[in-house]
Amino acid sequence: MSRLGRALFLALIAVQAVHSVEEYLGRLYDVLAPAGLVSGLLSIDRRVGFVIFNASLVAIGVVCYLGPILHARRSAAAIGWLWVVLELANGTAHVVWAASAGSYRPGLATAPALLGIALLLARELRRNRIAPEPAGPPTFPSRSA
Repeated sequence: MSRLGRALFLALIAVQAVHSVEEYLGRLYDVLAPAGLVSGLLSIDRRVGFVIFNASLVAIGVVCYLGPILHARRSAAAIGWLWVVLELANGTAHVVWAASAGSYRPGLATAPALLGIALLLARELRRNRIAPEPAGPPTFPSRSA
């Protein structure tokens, strides 16, 4: 992954952390049933469960950055794409949810940043894609008698 790609990935994780704080302050776990369900599975106190889930998400992102992304492992691009898809879905869901409600919903303020950085990372991942070798017909070892 390119230097810009690494920086964008780290920015995406940082914005996710800020996004999680916005959701917590807006009590997303009380407003959105799926968030409440997941939070309730992790702790009797949904606030604590919400913190556990979101802290784990950000921690996984940091581990991905410090491992495969920073050290340019083969898995870096796939991990980058996984986060692009995750954050595009997350940001889009917040915008659609708020638009359908006709008012602010927790997470809406930071959703555009998630979308923007995820799109920039997607562009960078596409731009730096290493083209695979063209597949030819299968070759088999010759049998020598």
